[in-house]
Order: sequence, then C-alpha cells, then structure tokens
Amino acid sequence: MALILGFIVGAHIVATAFGIIGFAGGFFAQYVSVTTPQRSLIIMGIVASFVGALLGIAHGGFS
Repeated sequence: MALILGFIVGAHIVATAFGIIGFAGGFFAQYVSVTTPQRSLIIMGIVASFVGALLGIAHGGFS
C-alpha cells in the first residue's frame, strides 16, 4: 500500500504513515516468523514499505 501511494504526490502523508507502520510491523513479523519462506516474503514487504515511506517523505512527508 505504501509503495503504491508513494508514487501519488498528493498522498504523501498517507504513504509516509503506511510506510512507517509497515516497516515496524514487518520487523515484528520477522521476529516472530518461523520458516524461511515466511521470512523471504516479509523481507519483500519491509523493502516495499521502506521505499513507499521514502517516496512519501520525498514528496513532502508529514507536512
């Protein structure tokens, strides 16, 4: 969600918020995950959230 909204300039506040929430949630999911396939998918989600948050910040962040 953060990655998609990160490309929309007018949605920079929502993209930044979703990116931060997804990034933190991804690290918690990584902590409690059990199998390697789970961890692989979680890492992809963490990267997507991080990129979405960065795009949101680049377009204005929380301002």
